[in-house]
Amino acid sequence: MARLARFSDEGQIHYGLLRDNDTLQVIQGDILREWQETERFVKLEQVTLLAPVAPPNVIAIGLNYRAHAIESDMPLPERPVIFFKITTAVCGPNDPIVLPRMAPDEVDYECELAIIIGKEAKHVTKADAHDYVLGYTCSNDVSARDCQIRLDAQWARGKSFDTFAPLGPWIETELDPDNVGIRTRLNGRTMQDSNTNDLIFDTRTLISYLSDAMTLLPGTVIMTGTPSGVGFARKPPVFLRDGDVVEIEVDGIGTLRNPVVAET
Repeated sequence: MARLARFSDEGQIHYGLLRDNDTLQVIQGDILREWQETERFVKLEQVTLLAPVAPPNVIAIGLNYRAHAIESDMPLPERPVIFFKITTAVCGPNDPIVLPRMAPDEVDYECELAIIIGKEAKHVTKADAHDYVLGYTCSNDVSARDCQIRLDAQWARGKSFDTFAPLGPWIETELDPDNVGIRTRLNGRTMQDSNTNDLIFDTRTLISYLSDAMTLLPGTVIMTGTPSGVGFARKPPVFLRDGDVVEIEVDGIGTLRNPVVAET
């Protein structure tokens, strides 16, 4: 398995291959075009991991797990439910999720498997869909539920506050995306625990369907939906609070960890 990381070292942004558990081999070039290994190695503890890609677009899918649709008291969708997160919402491992001062009270977590598109895709068949994938990473579709559900007529604001799209810790290039465990831990407590085999629309279907509607540029992130166990569906609801720590784990990839802070 190849794991591609994006990191900052002495103010410069680099890409690297994860070697062992604590070492990155620096690569030269662009992971979305051409690159090669170098002979330089750095320790993870000496650098700052960034979101593993700076996406041109972040496309997200709603109600894409059967159990989540049921807990939301919604019918299973007949076709993928598409929305977008603005790219300024993207942040990386260990970056704080900021509770926005205009809507701090009902911010929710959503663990998701994210697809990273590796080359331009338009009118792609299901059979060929995975040929356009660079790899996969963990993501958190952070959502201000009051904005999303009650206050706004659409989801854009509630899904796109700054820091509401954590990605990381790296890109896994070899994975069976439609059969991996996925979970959320909040302050060490497991809140979501599922498998992507509960997806209503699998990853091939999503890539093909989206590419029929829009050109998927290299680096595009597709967030594939969240399983059951989200905070707003709990009784009583559980929302993020200043001082919390959220961990998103996808088997075969790793763990994306983010602290939660109030906006000052």
